[in-house]
Amino acid sequence: MGDGPIRLAVVDDHPLFVRGLELLLSTTTDGRVQVVGSTCDAAAAAGVVARCAPDLALVDLHMPPPGGPRAIAAIRRNSPRVRLLAMSGSDDPAPAVEALRCGAEGYLPKTSEPEDLLPPLLAVLDGWAVMPSGLLRQLVGPARAPGLNLDEEERRLLQAIAGGHGTVTIAERLHTSERTVKRMTAALLRKLRVTSRVEAAALAGRAGLLDERLDR
Repeated sequence: MGDGPIRLAVVDDHPLFVRGLELLLSTTTDGRVQVVGSTCDAAAAAGVVARCAPDLALVDLHMPPPGGPRAIAAIRRNSPRVRLLAMSGSDDPAPAVEALRCGAEGYLPKTSEPEDLLPPLLAVLDGWAVMPSGLLRQLVGPARAPGLNLDEEERRLLQAIAGGHGTVTIAERLHTSERTVKRMTAALLRKLRVTSRVEAAALAGRAGLLDERLDR
């Protein structure tokens, strides 16, 4: 991404929301996020993203056909390096699950405050999955998984992953280097027999780790 601002594309069929996001993100992030393209047409999303070459695309799930999830899938096929975040004003977890299956790296509610958007954007660009803990609990259901047989350091790492924290933040909390965090994460995914941080976060929810406090 370099040292410049985060280049963001927005796919949303509410022009006022898009315009408000443009103005508020620029102000609340001190210019660290710049909206470089937008469209209200899900069918045109992949083309718009390809033309404006953003670092990250924010896609509303509840759009007229073909809809947000299919727009995400099309962007993923055409611009595989672009990170994707789904957004919705609904509490229904089904569209969020579909968005993740279509290639989104995370999900944010539209009720998020603009000043709270920068950390999850940075986390997604850093390679992490982002999802509100409340939605994650809905996705994993009330059933708890058996003990995960993790040591204290692995438990703290898994809690941080489930919380959507980026490599830099986790390195600070574990008092280690970013390279070590990446190595530990790869080893943890292998130990849990999962292939993504989203699946690891779901396991954390089933095991009740989301209810425990992550020491600072």
